Amino acid sequence: MTKVELLDALTEWTRDVIKDLLLPVRVQKEGESPSERPAEVYRQRLPDSKQPAKKAPYIIHSTVNGTHRQRRGEEVTSTVTVRSVFCVYCEDEQEGSLMLLNLMERIRIALLKDPIIRNQFLCVLTEEDDGGIEDLVYPDDTAPYYMGEMLTVWDMPKVKREVPQVW
Repeated sequence: MTKVELLDALTEWTRDVIKDLLLPVRVQKEGESPSERPAEVYRQRLPDSKQPAKKAPYIIHSTVNGTHRQRRGEEVTSTVTVRSVFCVYCEDEQEGSLMLLNLMERIRIALLKDPIIRNQFLCVLTEEDDGGIEDLVYPDDTAPYYMGEMLTVWDMPKVKREVPQVW
């Protein structure tokens, strides 16, 4: 299993977790009526990073780093750290901050309830294994946009060697 497959699984899982959480969308053209929708979920980057505000609300899952280790006589273990960036839009500053927090909490609580996605990827929650979920709401004054991020560590399925181990 690859990092891309992890991002695909995480994207699909996220869409399912937030599908009923409707958030405001900024009116883009004059005469357009205000609307709401679930946050869009992207892998690695926004499709058009020149106009990120037009995409809100959104979540971006991107890989930060991977760690691959092997102890003598054991199989290689691999973990991947994923950074998830959250963005929502709201004209009311207090409501916007709460909408962001609600979106982030929806993901955090779902991971704590069931940390396995597609029966392939495990969100590592134990401190001894350098796991856990870290989240941060950006303190910057960016109203009417509100942003935060979450870091998660994922156990990757083992890669089976195709040649005998000599050492």
